[in-house]
Amino acid sequence: MNVISEETASSQWPTKAAFALLAAGFFISQGLLAFSIHKGWVWLVIPLVLLVSHFMHGYLIAFHEAAHGLLRKNRLLNEIDGIIMGTFSLTCFTLYRALHQKHHAHLASEKDIELWPFVDPRCPRWKRQLAAFLELNFGIFYTPFLFWRLFFSRSSPIRSPKIRQRIWIELGLGLAVWAIAVGLTAAFGLWAFFWLNYVVPAFIAGNLQSWRKFIEHVGLSGHSARSATRSIIADTWAGKLVSLTLLHEPLHGIHHIKSSLPHSDLPTHLDWLDASEDGDTKPFPSYWSAFLDVLRCLPDPRVGRQWDSPEVAPQSQAQI
Repeated sequence: MNVISEETASSQWPTKAAFALLAAGFFISQGLLAFSIHKGWVWLVIPLVLLVSHFMHGYLIAFHEAAHGLLRKNRLLNEIDGIIMGTFSLTCFTLYRALHQKHHAHLASEKDIELWPFVDPRCPRWKRQLAAFLELNFGIFYTPFLFWRLFFSRSSPIRSPKIRQRIWIELGLGLAVWAIAVGLTAAFGLWAFFWLNYVVPAFIAGNLQSWRKFIEHVGLSGHSARSATRSIIADTWAGKLVSLTLLHEPLHGIHHIKSSLPHSDLPTHLDWLDASEDGDTKPFPSYWSAFLDVLRCLPDPRVGRQWDSPEVAPQSQAQI
């Protein structure tokens, strides 16, 4: 029994160490990129920028894990990591956490803040198309906009004075950090490093985040974790490596079934993704196959079963 347990633990260690491997890959690739920029090795800079972008995308998922309190066992470290990642992703950690809870509570319904406006049958198709274009091509700005617009709205769902005070503090801290970072960049003439080590990869990562979000939900008309979510169970070593560096976020349906599960436990519950009701979405074998599935939905981006109601059908026809 001990031998089996040791073998099992040995085979699972990459999953348990996914965040540590992500962090190591990010800092190593950042170091190599900075060195390549210094040497002027354009042939190496381009692939390293793409690699850094992928790891930054992974950090955006780590930010999501921290919002669930699952990134670190130590609560203080979890909060610190969340605030740091939020600062560099232009989204306040406490703001994101407060509103992301509503995404889980109202998945694919008209109250799902993160999937607005695609959950709103009253929204004309051209506005939803415009929103999809902006989110998929300028995600680094559009995603923070989704959250900040609700914070500054007079009808903001965030009413707690304590939470709002913390958001203001984190906003002030973030502005101070960015002022120092830009100031030091200008003082030492490090603009090439600033653009290639951060701005360009962050822009790409923001779009990757948006495409992943669309792959996870857009075009589905269900209301449950299985019917309103696309999950990916990779069938190749490359796909499994991508899933590992994305903290197993491709197993998104499992996360919606039980959001308290840490990312390292998601692969142990693949059976939860088995279709059990009509309308459940079967897992895809790769991101490419899921991408093709969502691509056909982009001409009329929508999410949720509210689109199937009889009252909506005449409106949908009128929008075409």
